[in-house]
Amino acid sequence: MAEVISLMDIDDDNTSLQPNNHKGKAIATSANAPPPHTKTTPWVEKFRPQSLADVAAHRDIIDTIDRLTSENKMPHLLLYGPPGTGKTSTILAVARKLFGAQMHNMVLELNASDERGIDVVRQQIQDFASTQSFSFGAKASVKLVLLDEADAMTKDAQFALRRVIERYTKSTRFALICNNVNKIIPALQSRCTRFRFAPLDAVNVTERLKHVITAEGLDVTEDGLTALVRLSNGDMRKALNILQSTHMASQQITEEAVYLCTGNPLPKDIEQISYWLLNEPFSDSFRKISDIKATKGLALVDIVREVTMFVFRIKMPSDVRVQLINDLADIEYRLTFGCNDKLQLGSVISTFTRARSAIVAAAK
Repeated sequence: MAEVISLMDIDDDNTSLQPNNHKGKAIATSANAPPPHTKTTPWVEKFRPQSLADVAAHRDIIDTIDRLTSENKMPHLLLYGPPGTGKTSTILAVARKLFGAQMHNMVLELNASDERGIDVVRQQIQDFASTQSFSFGAKASVKLVLLDEADAMTKDAQFALRRVIERYTKSTRFALICNNVNKIIPALQSRCTRFRFAPLDAVNVTERLKHVITAEGLDVTEDGLTALVRLSNGDMRKALNILQSTHMASQQITEEAVYLCTGNPLPKDIEQISYWLLNEPFSDSFRKISDIKATKGLALVDIVREVTMFVFRIKMPSDVRVQLINDLADIEYRLTFGCNDKLQLGSVISTFTRARSAIVAAAK
């Protein structure tokens, strides 16, 4: 049988001496030629920024990193913050800028799907960092190790990585990406320049969504766009996933279609539920809320979270609001551990009954 040769087995005259036998995500092989997209491609990947100029927000951080890479002074980086805020996209854009077509030879990318134990640090990462590569210019004289979701690494692996970073600083830069910076040991944090990626504000999310809507030719109403931004909570990845899912389910993307697709309670439903909680007797509230849960397929934990946000917006005495929010937080905590829905719904109604009595007493 003829031997099958993959594209990755063939190098041109400008390839590095570094063998590309490491694990990790597939890396784009050209700075300006992203992999072809099909109709089934997730929009998160289809519309991923290809350059630093395309990144939706955090212009101060992007400009700083851009200047450091342009001056060939890039330090080790630690990017942290909530999901969907552009951390991975920023580093991949930096890699495209630095290495261009040689990116697949000069970048080792490992993510949460790979082993993150001490053996990976001692073998894969150390082997990649220690191997000499041709220099393709001043900017591409160092290689890049990208560790996505670095907070999932074991403590032993992080201590081993600390020594590897020190030893191979001349030839390799390390970029660590994580959601929870407190899970990165102080010794690693001190060796990196830290940048926090905050959740995207509504303006940036809206602008990016409008770009995708125009590119895909979607029919999105104004309230539908507002619902997408509200439900994303500053997570661009979540916003695009909701947009694509809703488009698959409905030709016109309206507020109701978005909430129906995600299973979140509509704002008008939350207002109705809050009215029952603040005005109806216990038995009537229990029955009506149970009915709307069953009819619309709502989860009690989602109702509790949205009602809590509603409590912030209505007028009531400060001490009553504080106690109410504290009680709702306890109920949400119990729900995450799988406690009985009916018991917790009764607890929600009891909490509002006490709050209602306190409001009446304060008004006298």
